[in-house]
Parts: sequence; structure tokens; C-alpha cells
Amino acid sequence: MPLLEVKGLEKSFGGLKAITDLSFSVPEGQIFSIIGPNGAGKTTLFNLLTNIYRPTKGSIFFNKKDITKLPPFKIAALGISRTFQNLQVFMNMNVVENVMVGCHLRSKSGLFASAFRLPSVIAEEKRVRDMALEALEFCGLKYYSSQPASALPYGILKKLEIARALASKPRLLLMDEPAAGLNDTETMELCRLIEAIRDSGITVLLVEHNMGLVMEISQTVLVLNYGRLLATGPPRDIQKNPEVIAAYLGEG
Repeated sequence: MPLLEVKGLEKSFGGLKAITDLSFSVPEGQIFSIIGPNGAGKTTLFNLLTNIYRPTKGSIFFNKKDITKLPPFKIAALGISRTFQNLQVFMNMNVVENVMVGCHLRSKSGLFASAFRLPSVIAEEKRVRDMALEALEFCGLKYYSSQPASALPYGILKKLEIARALASKPRLLLMDEPAAGLNDTETMELCRLIEAIRDSGITVLLVEHNMGLVMEISQTVLVLNYGRLLATGPPRDIQKNPEVIAAYLGEG
């Protein structure tokens, strides 16, 4: 059964159509990749799925629930989390504190209890820290838990953002160009991490320019071109599709 369904989605910015009549579904338990040339509308699509942008037209369903008009925090609470193309890490916090931020949707303490440091707040803080450490260990970052984010190299910060997204316990993880700026060794480690995320029961929706990574780990690949669906199917079929080749390399 599809976990995510997009039906007739469109987004216009004035006279520019960034997404046009886009429909597709993401089966649960897959690594589902979205590729396309620069300006194809990939990040715009992610912003629509998380309602950072409101669609001009169309509907989005998650687990059969219409989320088209829900605010971002409610979409996150339903089980959709994401990473960003440009790092969104709190450099003034240490590593475990960054990941604890991702747990806030699963915390229950109110303002009064927090202000007076009631026993329930102290117990919940420990539980949240334990959840954060679990996410760090999953991503191979537990060693860095007490280190300031500002002292870490770029490749570790990329994993830190993934750990924070996982701390919210999502069913669907949206990853926007996670391999950007990584070297070959870091990219290989990222491949294994994304597969481990999928194997843990989390569906992955991936936007990525690294075609080697996409073709190695994806079950389904969707190609966007100028905001329109160009092709969708298994990686091997996409690699041989003449329209996809033309979109990337030109008609010649």
C-alpha cells in the first residue's frame, strides 16, 4: 500500500509554474528517489510535501490522510520528517542537544511543569536524552555526543542532521541531497546508513544528484523535468530511458 500519495499537484510562483499536474505514490518500505536537472522542482516538491509551500492545486495524502492544508508541525507529528539541502544545525549546541530538539514532538511536559522542574520533567528529559543517544548510535555518532556542533567536520554534521530527523520517530523520511559535499568514503557510509534506515522500517524519499548512489540503493526512481513528471520506474529502466538521457545530456 502507498504510504504517500500525490494527486494533481501544482505550484505557481506568479507566472512561473514550478510543479505542474504531478501525481505519484510512494510504497511503504522503499527507498524512493526523485531526480532531475537543476531547476526541475525537486526541493519545491519537498517544501510542498511538508507545507512550507502551500500547493496552488492538488492533494497530498499520507497514510490515507489528507495533509494538504495541515501546518508543518502537524505533518511532522503524523510521522514525516526531513533533512535540508543546506545544513540546518544549531552550532551553539552540542551534538546530543541538537538531536534532542528532534524529540520535542514526543515530549509532553507543559510550561508549568517545566518552569518548576517537577519530577515528571526531569524523568522526561532523561527519556528524551536516551532517545537522542539511540539515534546517534544508529548513525554512528555516539562518540561525538558531548562535542559542540561547531567543532565537527561537514560530513559528521550531515549525519547529525539525519540523526535529529530520526529522533522524531518518523514513518517517512525526506532527504534533500544528503550526499552533497561528501567525499567518496563518506558517500559510501551514507549509502549504508540510508539502507539501514529503510531496513529499520522507515520509508525514505530521497532527492539526490549523485546518480551512483541513487541507482545503487533505490527501488523506484522518479524523474522531474521543468516541474513535470518525465518518467518513473526501477533504476535500470530509468538509466536506459531516452527521454531521461536527453533531459540530462541534451538531444545530441
